Amino acid sequence: YLEEIERIRERFSPLVLICKEYGTAMRIGTNHGSLSDRIMSRYGDTAIGMVESAMEFLRIARSLDYHNIVLSMKSSNPIVMVEAYRLLVTTMDTEFGEIYPLHLGVTEAGDGIDGRIKSAIGIGTLLQEGIGDTIRVSLTEDPEFELPVCKQIINHIQHLKTNEFVANNKEIISKISSAKFPSFGGVRGGSFAINNVGGNNVPVVIADFSKTKNITPKHLEAIGYKYNEQTDKWNIADDAADYIFTNDQILNFDLPGTLKVLLFSDKWLEVKNNPSYNPLFDAPQYIEYKKPAASSPSLSGEGRGEAFVMIDSSFELTEDYYNILREDKTAIICISSANQNALQELKQMFAGFQQKNIHNPVIIICDTKAATTDEAIIHYAIETGGLFLDGLGNGICFGYHYNSIDVVNPTSLLNYVAFGILQATRKRISKTEYISCPSCGRTLFDLQETTAKIRARTNHLKGVKIAIMGCIVNGPGEMADADFGYVGSGVGKITLYKNKDVVKKNIDSEVAVDELINLLKENGAWVEETV
Repeated sequence: YLEEIERIRERFSPLVLICKEYGTAMRIGTNHGSLSDRIMSRYGDTAIGMVESAMEFLRIARSLDYHNIVLSMKSSNPIVMVEAYRLLVTTMDTEFGEIYPLHLGVTEAGDGIDGRIKSAIGIGTLLQEGIGDTIRVSLTEDPEFELPVCKQIINHIQHLKTNEFVANNKEIISKISSAKFPSFGGVRGGSFAINNVGGNNVPVVIADFSKTKNITPKHLEAIGYKYNEQTDKWNIADDAADYIFTNDQILNFDLPGTLKVLLFSDKWLEVKNNPSYNPLFDAPQYIEYKKPAASSPSLSGEGRGEAFVMIDSSFELTEDYYNILREDKTAIICISSANQNALQELKQMFAGFQQKNIHNPVIIICDTKAATTDEAIIHYAIETGGLFLDGLGNGICFGYHYNSIDVVNPTSLLNYVAFGILQATRKRISKTEYISCPSCGRTLFDLQETTAKIRARTNHLKGVKIAIMGCIVNGPGEMADADFGYVGSGVGKITLYKNKDVVKKNIDSEVAVDELINLLKENGAWVEETV
């Protein structure tokens, strides 16, 4: 290992000295999928390996008194990307006592909403923590569509620049610094289960139907439930929501067995014996709900199943309130914050629950007043993705204002975004994942058209990760997180991979998609699509 480092020093030092002489800046970049055999053999395919790979070169540059450097730690997996940058900052600070500028990006993020979600989660989470100096959004779209997403991410965290926010944020971070959160990327430890929420269950999704009048079975198609009148059965998709919030609307039809309704507590009293309905309390109402039956007979919660309790970060949680929550094994806590530093405030609430030995499941509620749909998607991804990355949260619910989501069916969009965020943070897998690079001069086929063709044929393969890479230069390395790869290897030629191994070389592009499908079938990754 040391001999290899010395060989790197001999080859790298002349470049460093030239840059030093001419005042030229250098970027030292590590890609999760392109770690050397030297690093892999010692550290494995890990964030630690990524950091050590960069530190090897940084130490050489520093030994030559060259400091005009920016570093990057890129991965198509936001979990790995965020962990690597955090670890790099800690390592530089510990070893050097200073931190070099950082360039942030989720590489090969893909296209459409999913590409935006991945980018916003990775970049936005770090910027919220004060990590990062420049950013790049990498989308499988025309290059001009990347810059607006960059601007939306930056606009979302502009408040970080205000002195008032910085002071408040530092105070909050200091309060949560002593909290022992679970290992990075894991499921929130210590939460017990209440039916399908918490414990070892995947995070639930709550769909907001509060703005929908006269809800019918047809409306539920937006969240993954399709009713067949002929068979009198429901077809349930992999991205079907688990609960719907109807405000005060009691439905006049039978629900599929996997779906439940949340009603405000006063309306819930009319159907409290129906197991398909659960009460939703605000923080003060919950106290009334927990009073003994003799003093509050109508709201007595004994034996009524789970109760959802909304607690905003502005609500003062007293010791008595903590005590009631701690003893209540039916309470599912729903937390929210309307403040600028919502992400850190919600982390502070998680830390408070942990310090008070409260292990009830927690749902994250996120609302937006964004002016456009794209801005709303970025908002949801940053504010909730950063929590799920750290293993915080047992469910998710998005609210919106009438002018925030300018699409025909906001409920369908928000359900897609919710499941997209859970998939990007590896907390709930509900669909195929695509890792695809942005267009560049090396791309050997129409990347967008090919991605669309492959998506159309494979988007029903839950949990399968498919990489679509434009060239052989970066493709094999940067698709390392994928199960299968489709890589341009020459003009009109495609090479197929299983993980990092070449399976079929130089296939004509006209038949390459069919050959990819055959490869999926040969490896047991194919299932027929059901209608």
